[in-house]
Amino acid sequence: MKHIVEFPIEGGGAILIEVDEPPAPTDDRIGIGDDVAQKAKQSFEAAIGKIQPVANAIIEKVKGLNEPADEVEVKFGLKMSGELGAVVASGKADVNYEITLKWKQ
Repeated sequence: MKHIVEFPIEGGGAILIEVDEPPAPTDDRIGIGDDVAQKAKQSFEAAIGKIQPVANAIIEKVKGLNEPADEVEVKFGLKMSGELGAVVASGKADVNYEITLKWKQ
């Protein structure tokens, strides 16, 4: 079920994100018009920061190629969760991320 989760921003303020998961059983809810927003367990930056180690690992492996690519593109699909933060989402045929390498000759 879709509902709104409030993720605090580390510099102040918050971002509201629609998530597709059951609301967590918590009293940390705020009213927004006719909707109810759940307060996330962590900041937005902390939630999306979870992909940094994965991105760094990909970059290190690409740098280690015998003939390094001239361009590297990595696409992540993220799902936001009030309980877990950012989760790498499954995509086509359960692909979690897509890496494109380009060489200019």
